Amino acid sequence: MGTLYLVRHGQASFGADDYDQLSDLGRRQAERLGQYWASRGLRFDAVITGSLRRHAQTWAGIASGAGMDHAPLVWPGLDEYDSHAVIETIHPHPLVKPDTPELYRQHFRLLRDGLAQWMAGTVSPRGMPSYTDFVHGVTGALDHVRSHHHGQNVLIVSSGGPISTAMGHVLGLSPDATIDLNMRIRNSAVTQFQFTPKRHALLTYNTLPHLDGPDYDSWITYA
Repeated sequence: MGTLYLVRHGQASFGADDYDQLSDLGRRQAERLGQYWASRGLRFDAVITGSLRRHAQTWAGIASGAGMDHAPLVWPGLDEYDSHAVIETIHPHPLVKPDTPELYRQHFRLLRDGLAQWMAGTVSPRGMPSYTDFVHGVTGALDHVRSHHHGQNVLIVSSGGPISTAMGHVLGLSPDATIDLNMRIRNSAVTQFQFTPKRHALLTYNTLPHLDGPDYDSWITYA
């Protein structure tokens, strides 16, 4: 039996012109996770990442903190959905920059609604695959892990959407429950599956063992 670790990227640049870039805190979160794993002697037999910049930067931080040098397998099916495209399907007018709590909440209310409609097949966000194809991209990565890494430790670095989709697939969750999980995933959080050649089983979800303690309270972020 193997163990699959799924890590959401560190804090990105929410509200900036280019979200796909870790903040300084996001880099520290990733490096701290690597340090934590190194202190416990955890090593990986394989590393898989999405193709986004924040995925590569998160893996670079983990690798630096842990002293690892794996060349990851890049799996585009682990890339995040385009949240702006999702929101545009139900709110075609541009949103102002979410720089207040109310605007932040409005952004995520619209995102939740847009995701539900995309998952139901009632909208087709510009430049995005169908939800069925999105799910296939994620489950293809899970199938690859089961087929090629039995008995090994495998790390996947991805985003909240693909990780919650993996959870929904493994646990047989409804679309609404999958969206709820998506909205709760914290930056650099760790989810673990055990796996055999036939199936995955959930061990933990959305944990931050590397940020445990008062010194790291301000490091816990969601976007």
